[in-house]
Amino acid sequence: MTNGYLFREYIGAQFKSVRFSDVPVNPGLSFNFILAFAIDYTPVNQQPTPTPTNGVFSAFWDTANLSRADVAAVKAAHPNVSVMLGIGGDSVQDVVKLSFTPRSVDSWVANAVSSLSGLITQYGLDGVDVDYERFADGVSVDTFVECIGRLLTQLKAKFPNITTSIAPFEDDTVQRYYKPLWSRYSRVIDYVNFQFYGYGANTDVKTYVMFYDRQQANYPGAKVLASFKTGDVTGLLSPDQGISAAKELLRQNKLPGLFIFSADSSKVSPYKFEYETKAQEIVANH
Repeated sequence: MTNGYLFREYIGAQFKSVRFSDVPVNPGLSFNFILAFAIDYTPVNQQPTPTPTNGVFSAFWDTANLSRADVAAVKAAHPNVSVMLGIGGDSVQDVVKLSFTPRSVDSWVANAVSSLSGLITQYGLDGVDVDYERFADGVSVDTFVECIGRLLTQLKAKFPNITTSIAPFEDDTVQRYYKPLWSRYSRVIDYVNFQFYGYGANTDVKTYVMFYDRQQANYPGAKVLASFKTGDVTGLLSPDQGISAAKELLRQNKLPGLFIFSADSSKVSPYKFEYETKAQEIVANH
């Protein structure tokens, strides 16, 4: 029986041949894999540079190792596992940096609802995480808010049981887009996957908690997840700092859960999935 806490992990963005079955799953909590990513750009092999498709999403994660059958298998093996779809991300498979580039609100939303509904149905997915990190020139805050807000509203209407989240980070431009999205559409956003791993290596536990409190104020009423990343964290918050901060947030009764970016990095790191195990134990045993 899960205890109400949530652990999430992004998977598939870095093409390290990681599989769901590589990642340890603690049965005592809700576990979400987030496929990284579905993107509304043309495929990397079609032309020299991928270009925006105005909300027509396709799979850009490692589908060879994270297939429809793999999704079904991990959910069958672990009743507490759900598999989400991350949309956006930093780049199109490292070929080009990715920007949110809608032609109009109505056309983008129509295309996005249709294409993402297809992916959700095809892969048997349980939710959507919004992770746009850049915005094309001329895209207003209001355009982003309405595109994403209407998308999540319509997806929840079509798939009443899906879980939705947004993944902002500490950047003035990013926050300028995401905070109004939360204030206008929080009713259709279940979690805020805040990228705390964007903070520096000098972030001690007390400072992390201060940052957490700041984001809780930026997204009032939200279930804000703590986070850290594995792999190369040069100059950034380390996994050990993330673990220590999560323990303190739990002690202060502030922590609904946490997430890690990413399973790909963990697979090829010397410590493998040590931090996935530690992170889940913090909340599973509480």
